[in-house]
Amino acid sequence: MNKKIKTIFSDPVFLRKTVMIAVPVAAQALLNTVTNMVDTLMIGTLGETVIAGVGLANKVFFVFNLLIFGIASGSSVLSAQFWGNHDTKNIRKVLGLSLLLGLAGSLFFVLPGLFAPRAVMRIFTDSPASSGAGAEYLRLVCLSYPFTAVTNIYVAVMRSMGRVKTPVVTSMIAIFVNILLNYTLIFGHFGAPALGVTGAAIATLTARIVEMTCIFIYTYGWKTELAAKFSEFFGYSSSLLKEYIKTSLPVIGNEFMWGLGVTMYSLAYGRMGDTAVAAITISQTIQDMILVFFQGISAASSVILGNELGAGRTKEAEADASRLRWLQVLFSVALGVFCILTRNLLVSIYDVSDEVFREASLCMVVYGLFLPFKMLNLVVIVGVLRSGGDTRFCLLVDTGSVWLIGVPLTFLGALFFRFPIHLVFAMTMTEEVVKFFVAYWRYKKRRWLKNLAAGIL
Repeated sequence: MNKKIKTIFSDPVFLRKTVMIAVPVAAQALLNTVTNMVDTLMIGTLGETVIAGVGLANKVFFVFNLLIFGIASGSSVLSAQFWGNHDTKNIRKVLGLSLLLGLAGSLFFVLPGLFAPRAVMRIFTDSPASSGAGAEYLRLVCLSYPFTAVTNIYVAVMRSMGRVKTPVVTSMIAIFVNILLNYTLIFGHFGAPALGVTGAAIATLTARIVEMTCIFIYTYGWKTELAAKFSEFFGYSSSLLKEYIKTSLPVIGNEFMWGLGVTMYSLAYGRMGDTAVAAITISQTIQDMILVFFQGISAASSVILGNELGAGRTKEAEADASRLRWLQVLFSVALGVFCILTRNLLVSIYDVSDEVFREASLCMVVYGLFLPFKMLNLVVIVGVLRSGGDTRFCLLVDTGSVWLIGVPLTFLGALFFRFPIHLVFAMTMTEEVVKFFVAYWRYKKRRWLKNLAAGIL
Protein backbone atom coordinates (compact mmCIF):
# COMPACT_ATOMS: atom_id res chain seq x y z
CA MET A 1 0.00 0.00 0.00
CA ASN A 2 2.79 2.45 0.93
CA LYS A 3 4.53 1.65 -2.36
CA LYS A 4 1.41 2.44 -4.39
CA ILE A 5 0.87 5.73 -2.55
CA LYS A 6 4.49 6.75 -3.11
CA THR A 7 4.07 5.99 -6.82
CA ILE A 8 1.25 8.53 -7.03
CA PHE A 9 3.29 11.42 -5.66
CA SER A 10 6.51 10.48 -7.47
CA ASP A 11 4.96 10.91 -10.94
CA PRO A 12 4.78 14.67 -11.69
CA VAL A 13 3.19 14.16 -15.14
CA PHE A 14 0.31 12.15 -13.68
CA LEU A 15 -0.19 14.62 -10.84
CA ARG A 16 -0.19 17.60 -13.20
CA LYS A 17 -2.80 16.00 -15.48
CA THR A 18 -4.98 15.08 -12.53
CA VAL A 19 -4.78 18.46 -10.81
CA MET A 20 -5.42 20.42 -14.04
CA ILE A 21 -8.73 18.59 -14.50
CA ALA A 22 -9.76 17.70 -10.96
CA VAL A 23 -9.32 21.12 -9.34
CA PRO A 24 -11.49 23.14 -11.78
CA VAL A 25 -14.18 20.43 -11.78
CA ALA A 26 -14.17 20.28 -7.97
CA ALA A 27 -14.20 24.08 -7.79
CA GLN A 28 -17.23 24.27 -10.08
CA ALA A 29 -19.06 21.58 -8.11
CA LEU A 30 -18.18 23.34 -4.85
CA LEU A 31 -19.52 26.64 -6.15
CA ASN A 32 -22.78 24.98 -7.18
CA THR A 33 -23.07 23.25 -3.80
CA VAL A 34 -22.37 26.46 -1.90
CA THR A 35 -25.13 28.08 -3.92
CA ASN A 36 -27.53 25.28 -2.99
CA MET A 37 -26.54 25.73 0.65
CA VAL A 38 -27.11 29.50 0.48
CA ASP A 39 -30.49 28.83 -1.16
CA THR A 40 -31.39 26.44 1.67
CA LEU A 41 -30.28 28.97 4.30
CA MET A 42 -32.31 31.78 2.73
CA ILE A 43 -35.38 29.62 2.18
CA GLY A 44 -34.90 28.14 5.65
CA THR A 45 -35.79 31.48 7.22
CA LEU A 46 -39.31 30.90 5.88
CA GLY A 47 -39.73 27.82 8.12
CA GLU A 48 -39.08 24.05 8.22
CA THR A 49 -42.19 23.31 6.14
CA VAL A 50 -40.83 25.45 3.31
CA ILE A 51 -37.41 23.76 3.57
CA ALA A 52 -39.11 20.37 3.30
CA GLY A 53 -41.32 21.45 0.38
CA VAL A 54 -38.52 22.97 -1.69
CA GLY A 55 -36.23 20.07 -0.82
CA LEU A 56 -38.78 17.58 -2.14
CA ALA A 57 -39.55 19.72 -5.21
CA ASN A 58 -35.85 19.62 -6.02
CA LYS A 59 -36.07 15.83 -6.14
CA VAL A 60 -37.78 16.31 -9.50
CA PHE A 61 -34.74 18.26 -10.66
CA PHE A 62 -32.54 15.54 -9.13
CA VAL A 63 -34.13 12.85 -11.33
CA PHE A 64 -34.07 15.15 -14.37
CA ASN A 65 -30.45 16.06 -13.73
CA LEU A 66 -29.50 12.40 -13.56
CA LEU A 67 -31.07 11.84 -16.96
CA ILE A 68 -29.06 14.76 -18.33
CA PHE A 69 -25.97 13.56 -16.47
CA GLY A 70 -26.43 10.18 -18.15
CA ILE A 71 -26.66 11.78 -21.60
CA ALA A 72 -23.70 14.07 -20.84
CA SER A 73 -21.62 11.23 -19.38
CA GLY A 74 -22.34 8.99 -22.35
CA SER A 75 -21.30 11.74 -24.75
CA SER A 76 -18.15 12.47 -22.76
CA VAL A 77 -17.05 8.80 -22.90
CA LEU A 78 -17.02 8.92 -26.68
CA SER A 79 -15.83 12.51 -27.06
CA ALA A 80 -12.87 11.87 -24.70
CA GLN A 81 -11.73 8.98 -26.87
CA PHE A 82 -12.34 10.97 -30.07
CA TRP A 83 -10.25 13.80 -28.60
CA GLY A 84 -7.44 11.32 -27.90
CA ASN A 85 -7.78 10.28 -31.56
CA HIS A 86 -7.85 13.95 -32.77
CA ASP A 87 -11.34 13.51 -34.31
CA THR A 88 -13.13 16.85 -33.93
CA LYS A 89 -15.76 16.06 -36.56
CA ASN A 90 -17.25 13.17 -34.59
CA ILE A 91 -17.06 15.13 -31.33
CA ARG A 92 -19.43 17.70 -32.87
CA LYS A 93 -21.80 14.98 -34.03
CA VAL A 94 -21.82 13.37 -30.57
CA LEU A 95 -22.61 16.81 -29.13
CA GLY A 96 -25.49 17.31 -31.58
CA LEU A 97 -27.00 13.91 -30.87
CA SER A 98 -26.74 14.46 -27.12
CA LEU A 99 -28.41 17.90 -27.36
CA LEU A 100 -31.35 16.36 -29.20
CA LEU A 101 -31.81 13.73 -26.51
CA GLY A 102 -31.34 16.25 -23.68
CA LEU A 103 -33.91 18.74 -24.96
CA ALA A 104 -36.43 16.00 -25.72
CA GLY A 105 -35.94 14.51 -22.26
CA SER A 106 -36.42 17.86 -20.54
CA LEU A 107 -39.97 18.14 -21.93
CA PHE A 108 -41.03 15.08 -19.92
CA PHE A 109 -40.19 17.01 -16.74
CA VAL A 110 -41.20 20.53 -17.75
CA LEU A 111 -44.77 19.67 -18.75
CA PRO A 112 -45.86 17.94 -15.50
CA GLY A 113 -44.04 20.54 -13.39
CA LEU A 114 -45.68 23.40 -15.27
CA PHE A 115 -49.25 22.11 -15.55
CA ALA A 116 -49.64 19.71 -12.59
CA PRO A 117 -47.12 20.67 -9.89
CA ARG A 118 -49.36 19.70 -6.97
CA ALA A 119 -49.91 16.24 -8.41
CA VAL A 120 -46.15 15.84 -8.78
CA MET A 121 -45.56 16.95 -5.19
CA ARG A 122 -48.12 14.47 -3.84
CA ILE A 123 -45.83 11.72 -5.13
CA PHE A 124 -43.21 12.82 -2.61
CA THR A 125 -45.20 13.84 0.46
CA ASP A 126 -48.67 13.66 1.97
CA SER A 127 -48.14 16.91 3.92
CA PRO A 128 -50.47 19.59 2.45
CA ALA A 129 -48.25 22.44 3.66
CA SER A 130 -45.01 21.01 2.23
CA SER A 131 -46.79 20.00 -0.97
CA GLY A 132 -48.15 23.52 -1.47
CA ALA A 133 -44.78 25.21 -0.95
CA GLY A 134 -43.07 22.72 -3.24
CA ALA A 135 -45.67 23.13 -5.99
CA GLU A 136 -45.31 26.92 -5.94
CA TYR A 137 -41.54 26.54 -6.41
CA LEU A 138 -41.72 23.73 -8.99
CA ARG A 139 -44.13 25.53 -11.34
CA LEU A 140 -41.50 28.13 -12.19
CA VAL A 141 -38.21 26.37 -11.63
CA CYS A 142 -39.10 23.58 -14.09
CA LEU A 143 -38.74 26.12 -16.92
CA SER A 144 -35.00 26.16 -16.22
CA TYR A 145 -34.58 22.48 -17.13
CA PRO A 146 -33.97 22.86 -20.92
CA PHE A 147 -31.32 25.52 -20.27
CA THR A 148 -29.66 23.23 -17.72
CA ALA A 149 -29.68 20.37 -20.24
CA VAL A 150 -27.90 22.37 -22.94
CA THR A 151 -25.33 23.78 -20.50
CA ASN A 152 -24.48 20.46 -18.87
CA ILE A 153 -24.03 18.64 -22.18
CA TYR A 154 -21.71 21.35 -23.52
CA VAL A 155 -19.74 21.34 -20.27
CA ALA A 156 -19.35 17.54 -20.32
CA VAL A 157 -17.95 17.58 -23.85
CA MET A 158 -15.66 20.51 -22.99
CA ARG A 159 -14.28 18.58 -20.02
CA SER A 160 -13.62 15.51 -22.15
CA MET A 161 -11.37 17.73 -24.26
CA GLY A 162 -9.59 19.15 -21.21
CA ARG A 163 -11.47 22.49 -21.37
CA VAL A 164 -12.28 22.76 -17.68
CA LYS A 165 -11.64 26.41 -16.76
CA THR A 166 -14.43 28.06 -18.75
CA PRO A 167 -17.25 26.10 -17.04
CA VAL A 168 -15.91 27.35 -13.69
CA VAL A 169 -16.11 30.98 -14.85
CA THR A 170 -19.62 30.58 -16.26
CA SER A 171 -20.73 28.88 -13.03
CA MET A 172 -19.34 31.76 -10.99
CA ILE A 173 -21.32 34.25 -13.04
CA ALA A 174 -24.53 32.19 -12.74
CA ILE A 175 -24.02 31.70 -9.01
CA PHE A 176 -23.56 35.43 -8.46
CA VAL A 177 -26.80 36.10 -10.36
CA ASN A 178 -28.62 33.40 -8.40
CA ILE A 179 -27.53 34.60 -4.95
CA LEU A 180 -28.17 38.27 -5.76
CA LEU A 181 -31.66 37.56 -7.09
CA ASN A 182 -32.41 35.22 -4.18
CA TYR A 183 -31.55 37.97 -1.71
CA THR A 184 -33.56 40.49 -3.71
CA LEU A 185 -36.68 38.48 -4.51
CA ILE A 186 -37.09 36.18 -1.51
CA PHE A 187 -36.91 38.98 1.04
CA GLY A 188 -37.93 42.02 -1.06
CA HIS A 189 -34.72 44.07 -1.01
CA PHE A 190 -33.74 46.93 -3.36
CA GLY A 191 -37.39 47.91 -3.81
CA ALA A 192 -38.44 44.49 -5.16
CA PRO A 193 -41.50 42.66 -3.77
CA ALA A 194 -40.91 39.89 -1.21
CA LEU A 195 -41.89 36.83 -3.25
CA GLY A 196 -40.61 34.09 -0.93
CA VAL A 197 -40.46 30.68 -2.63
CA THR A 198 -41.53 32.15 -5.98
CA GLY A 199 -38.58 34.56 -5.80
CA ALA A 200 -36.18 31.65 -5.29
CA ALA A 201 -37.56 29.93 -8.38
CA ILE A 202 -37.24 33.08 -10.51
CA ALA A 203 -33.63 33.49 -9.36
CA THR A 204 -32.76 29.92 -10.35
CA LEU A 205 -34.42 30.23 -13.77
CA THR A 206 -32.60 33.49 -14.53
CA ALA A 207 -29.24 32.09 -13.44
CA ARG A 208 -29.62 29.03 -15.71
CA ILE A 209 -30.41 31.25 -18.72
CA VAL A 210 -27.37 33.42 -17.99
CA GLU A 211 -25.12 30.35 -17.63
CA MET A 212 -26.16 28.87 -20.98
CA THR A 213 -25.71 32.23 -22.68
CA CYS A 214 -22.15 32.48 -21.31
CA ILE A 215 -21.32 29.01 -22.65
CA PHE A 216 -22.51 30.01 -26.13
CA ILE A 217 -20.60 33.29 -26.02
CA TYR A 218 -17.39 31.44 -25.19
CA THR A 219 -17.94 28.61 -27.69
CA TYR A 220 -18.69 30.80 -30.69
CA GLY A 221 -17.02 34.05 -29.67
CA TRP A 222 -13.66 32.31 -29.19
CA LYS A 223 -14.28 29.93 -32.13
CA THR A 224 -13.54 26.76 -30.13
CA GLU A 225 -13.61 23.22 -31.53
CA LEU A 226 -17.30 23.02 -30.58
CA ALA A 227 -18.26 26.13 -32.61
CA ALA A 228 -20.00 24.00 -35.21
CA LYS A 229 -22.44 25.00 -37.91
CA PHE A 230 -25.96 23.70 -37.40
CA SER A 231 -25.49 21.06 -40.12
CA GLU A 232 -22.33 19.72 -38.42
CA PHE A 233 -24.41 18.50 -35.47
CA PHE A 234 -26.21 16.05 -37.76
CA GLY A 235 -25.40 13.37 -40.35
CA TYR A 236 -24.42 10.35 -38.31
CA SER A 237 -22.59 7.35 -39.76
CA SER A 238 -23.91 3.89 -38.92
CA SER A 239 -20.70 3.08 -37.01
CA LEU A 240 -21.07 6.22 -34.86
CA LEU A 241 -24.74 5.56 -34.12
CA LYS A 242 -23.97 1.95 -33.22
CA GLU A 243 -21.19 2.96 -30.81
CA TYR A 244 -23.28 5.78 -29.34
CA ILE A 245 -26.17 3.43 -28.66
CA LYS A 246 -23.87 0.74 -27.29
CA THR A 247 -21.96 3.12 -25.02
CA SER A 248 -24.28 6.00 -24.19
CA LEU A 249 -27.72 4.43 -23.81
CA PRO A 250 -26.64 2.17 -20.93
CA VAL A 251 -25.21 5.27 -19.20
CA ILE A 252 -28.46 7.18 -19.74
CA GLY A 253 -30.48 4.23 -18.48
CA ASN A 254 -28.05 3.79 -15.59
CA GLU A 255 -28.33 7.34 -14.32
CA PHE A 256 -32.08 7.54 -14.85
CA MET A 257 -32.91 4.23 -13.18
CA TRP A 258 -30.43 4.92 -10.39
CA GLY A 259 -32.01 8.36 -9.97
CA LEU A 260 -35.49 6.88 -9.77
CA GLY A 261 -34.22 4.48 -7.14
CA VAL A 262 -32.69 7.29 -5.10
CA THR A 263 -35.96 9.21 -5.49
CA MET A 264 -37.67 6.22 -3.88
CA TYR A 265 -35.51 6.94 -0.85
CA SER A 266 -37.04 10.42 -0.79
CA LEU A 267 -40.53 8.92 -0.97
CA ALA A 268 -39.74 6.93 2.16
CA TYR A 269 -38.13 9.90 3.92
CA GLY A 270 -41.07 12.14 2.94
CA ARG A 271 -43.45 9.89 4.84
CA MET A 272 -41.42 10.14 8.05
CA GLY A 273 -42.53 13.72 8.73
CA ASP A 274 -41.19 17.24 8.15
CA THR A 275 -38.55 16.89 10.87
CA ALA A 276 -36.97 13.86 9.18
CA VAL A 277 -37.14 15.52 5.74
CA ALA A 278 -35.58 18.74 7.05
CA ALA A 279 -32.79 16.78 8.78
CA ILE A 280 -31.91 14.69 5.72
CA THR A 281 -32.14 17.76 3.42
CA ILE A 282 -29.69 19.70 5.58
CA SER A 283 -27.26 16.79 5.97
CA GLN A 284 -27.33 15.99 2.25
CA THR A 285 -26.58 19.63 1.38
CA ILE A 286 -23.46 19.40 3.56
CA GLN A 287 -22.62 16.00 2.10
CA ASP A 288 -22.75 17.50 -1.39
CA MET A 289 -20.00 19.93 -0.36
CA ILE A 290 -17.80 17.00 0.65
CA LEU A 291 -18.67 15.11 -2.52
CA VAL A 292 -17.17 17.79 -4.78
CA PHE A 293 -13.61 16.78 -3.93
CA PHE A 294 -14.27 13.30 -5.26
CA GLN A 295 -16.20 14.46 -8.29
CA GLY A 296 -13.01 16.18 -9.40
CA ILE A 297 -10.98 12.96 -9.22
CA SER A 298 -13.77 11.02 -10.92
CA ALA A 299 -13.92 13.56 -13.76
CA ALA A 300 -10.12 13.47 -14.09
CA SER A 301 -10.29 9.67 -14.28
CA SER A 302 -12.82 9.73 -17.09
CA VAL A 303 -10.96 12.34 -19.16
CA ILE A 304 -7.40 11.03 -18.62
CA LEU A 305 -8.27 7.39 -19.20
CA GLY A 306 -10.61 8.16 -22.11
CA ASN A 307 -7.94 10.21 -23.89
CA GLU A 308 -5.33 7.49 -23.34
CA LEU A 309 -7.58 4.67 -24.49
CA GLY A 310 -8.65 6.65 -27.58
CA ALA A 311 -4.96 7.11 -28.44
CA GLY A 312 -4.34 3.37 -27.97
CA ARG A 313 -2.20 3.74 -24.80
CA THR A 314 -3.79 0.92 -22.78
CA LYS A 315 -0.79 0.26 -20.50
CA GLU A 316 -0.63 3.91 -19.46
CA ALA A 317 -4.39 3.89 -18.87
CA GLU A 318 -4.18 0.86 -16.59
CA ALA A 319 -1.34 2.37 -14.55
CA ASP A 320 -3.13 5.71 -14.17
CA ALA A 321 -6.37 3.97 -13.14
CA SER A 322 -4.54 2.33 -10.24
CA ARG A 323 -3.05 5.66 -9.15
CA LEU A 324 -6.42 7.42 -9.33
CA ARG A 325 -8.05 4.70 -7.27
CA TRP A 326 -5.48 4.99 -4.48
CA LEU A 327 -5.74 8.76 -4.56
CA GLN A 328 -9.46 8.38 -3.95
CA VAL A 329 -8.77 6.04 -1.01
CA LEU A 330 -6.55 8.63 0.70
CA PHE A 331 -9.03 11.48 0.30
CA SER A 332 -12.13 9.46 1.22
CA VAL A 333 -10.71 8.19 4.51
CA ALA A 334 -9.41 11.64 5.47
CA LEU A 335 -12.67 13.42 4.66
CA GLY A 336 -14.74 10.68 6.29
CA VAL A 337 -12.95 11.39 9.58
CA PHE A 338 -13.33 15.14 9.02
CA CYS A 339 -17.04 14.73 8.40
CA ILE A 340 -17.57 12.91 11.70
CA LEU A 341 -15.41 15.23 13.82
CA THR A 342 -16.90 18.49 12.52
CA ARG A 343 -20.53 17.39 12.11
CA ASN A 344 -21.98 19.61 14.84
CA LEU A 345 -20.11 22.65 13.59
CA LEU A 346 -21.32 22.07 10.03
CA VAL A 347 -24.96 21.55 11.00
CA SER A 348 -24.95 24.52 13.39
CA ILE A 349 -25.00 27.01 10.51
CA TYR A 350 -28.70 26.17 10.08
CA ASP A 351 -31.29 27.74 12.35
CA VAL A 352 -33.42 24.68 13.13
CA SER A 353 -34.99 22.94 16.13
CA ASP A 354 -32.93 20.78 18.49
CA GLU A 355 -34.53 17.60 17.12
CA VAL A 356 -33.66 18.45 13.51
CA PHE A 357 -30.12 19.41 14.59
CA ARG A 358 -29.59 16.10 16.40
CA GLU A 359 -30.87 13.95 13.54
CA ALA A 360 -28.91 15.89 10.90
CA SER A 361 -25.75 15.49 13.01
CA LEU A 362 -26.26 11.72 13.31
CA CYS A 363 -26.84 11.48 9.55
CA MET A 364 -23.41 13.09 9.11
CA VAL A 365 -21.85 10.35 11.26
CA VAL A 366 -23.44 7.70 9.05
CA TYR A 367 -22.19 9.46 5.94
CA GLY A 368 -18.64 9.67 7.28
CA LEU A 369 -18.57 5.93 8.02
CA PHE A 370 -19.78 4.93 4.56
CA LEU A 371 -17.83 7.63 2.68
CA PRO A 372 -14.85 5.47 1.53
CA PHE A 373 -17.15 2.90 -0.09
CA LYS A 374 -19.29 5.53 -1.81
CA MET A 375 -16.37 7.50 -3.21
CA LEU A 376 -14.42 4.50 -4.43
CA ASN A 377 -17.55 3.44 -6.30
CA LEU A 378 -17.61 6.90 -7.87
CA VAL A 379 -14.11 6.68 -9.29
CA VAL A 380 -14.20 2.99 -10.26
CA ILE A 381 -17.63 2.94 -11.90
CA VAL A 382 -18.07 6.48 -13.24
CA GLY A 383 -14.39 7.22 -13.83
CA VAL A 384 -12.66 3.97 -14.78
CA LEU A 385 -15.17 1.44 -16.10
CA ARG A 386 -17.14 3.95 -18.16
CA SER A 387 -14.01 5.44 -19.73
CA GLY A 388 -13.49 2.18 -21.62
CA GLY A 389 -17.14 1.71 -22.54
CA ASP A 390 -17.99 -0.97 -19.95
CA THR A 391 -21.31 0.81 -19.49
CA ARG A 392 -23.67 -2.17 -19.53
CA PHE A 393 -22.00 -3.63 -16.47
CA CYS A 394 -22.17 -0.22 -14.76
CA LEU A 395 -25.91 -0.16 -15.50
CA LEU A 396 -26.41 -3.57 -13.89
CA VAL A 397 -24.36 -2.96 -10.75
CA ASP A 398 -25.63 0.59 -10.13
CA THR A 399 -29.32 -0.04 -10.65
CA GLY A 400 -29.24 -3.52 -9.15
CA SER A 401 -27.70 -2.37 -5.88
CA VAL A 402 -30.19 0.49 -5.52
CA TRP A 403 -33.37 -1.39 -6.43
CA LEU A 404 -32.54 -4.77 -4.90
CA ILE A 405 -30.79 -3.57 -1.73
CA GLY A 406 -31.14 0.16 -1.06
CA VAL A 407 -34.84 0.70 -1.80
CA PRO A 408 -36.19 -2.36 0.08
CA LEU A 409 -34.04 -1.63 3.14
CA THR A 410 -35.00 2.05 3.17
CA PHE A 411 -38.73 1.33 3.09
CA LEU A 412 -38.37 -1.39 5.73
CA GLY A 413 -36.56 1.02 8.05
CA ALA A 414 -38.82 4.01 7.40
CA LEU A 415 -42.30 2.50 7.16
CA PHE A 416 -42.13 -0.94 8.79
CA PHE A 417 -39.64 -0.61 11.64
CA ARG A 418 -40.16 3.19 11.90
CA PHE A 419 -36.53 3.82 12.77
CA PRO A 420 -35.24 7.40 13.20
CA ILE A 421 -33.93 9.03 10.03
CA HIS A 422 -30.23 8.43 10.77
CA LEU A 423 -30.74 4.66 11.06
CA VAL A 424 -32.86 4.59 7.90
CA PHE A 425 -30.09 6.51 6.15
CA ALA A 426 -27.58 3.88 7.33
CA MET A 427 -29.76 1.15 5.84
CA THR A 428 -29.88 3.12 2.59
CA MET A 429 -26.08 3.41 2.43
CA THR A 430 -25.61 -0.36 2.83
CA GLU A 431 -25.97 -0.77 -0.94
CA GLU A 432 -22.72 1.15 -1.44
CA VAL A 433 -20.78 -1.57 0.40
CA VAL A 434 -22.18 -4.36 -1.77
CA LYS A 435 -21.62 -2.32 -4.93
CA PHE A 436 -18.01 -1.65 -3.96
CA PHE A 437 -17.01 -5.32 -3.91
CA VAL A 438 -18.79 -6.11 -7.19
CA ALA A 439 -17.31 -3.08 -8.99
CA TYR A 440 -13.80 -3.83 -7.75
CA TRP A 441 -14.07 -7.40 -9.04
CA ARG A 442 -15.03 -6.07 -12.47
CA TYR A 443 -12.20 -3.54 -12.42
CA LYS A 444 -9.67 -6.34 -11.89
CA LYS A 445 -11.05 -8.18 -14.94
CA ARG A 446 -9.58 -5.39 -17.17
CA ARG A 447 -12.48 -5.55 -19.66
CA TRP A 448 -12.72 -1.75 -19.63
CA LEU A 449 -9.39 -1.35 -21.47
CA LYS A 450 -10.92 -0.65 -24.91
CA ASN A 451 -10.29 1.83 -27.72
CA LEU A 452 -13.81 2.88 -28.77
CA ALA A 453 -12.67 5.52 -31.28
CA ALA A 454 -10.91 3.08 -33.59
CA GLY A 455 -12.89 2.28 -36.73
CA ILE A 456 -15.61 4.95 -36.35
CA LEU A 457 -16.11 7.07 -39.47
